[in-house]
Amino acid sequence: MHFEIIGDIEDVEILAVGGRIRDIMRIQKQFGPGRWRKLKGAAKVRLQSGRIRKAEVHWYEAHGIGRKKMKIKRFLD
Repeated sequence: MHFEIIGDIEDVEILAVGGRIRDIMRIQKQFGPGRWRKLKGAAKVRLQSGRIRKAEVHWYEAHGIGRKKMKIKRFLD
């Protein structure tokens, strides 16, 4: 599912850090070593169809690398 974040991500929470991330080996192999964190938050997203909805999004993030593998987990509206 392709989407675009509109505005800021709100209510950001850390779900896991480092070795507590289930897919840490795959993430490090694909994007490189770093202090990886799995996070979640709420944001308005523009879907491929052009529709705008509020959704809970999850992603991985490391300092100097940025946000990777962002996905929509559920819609909040």
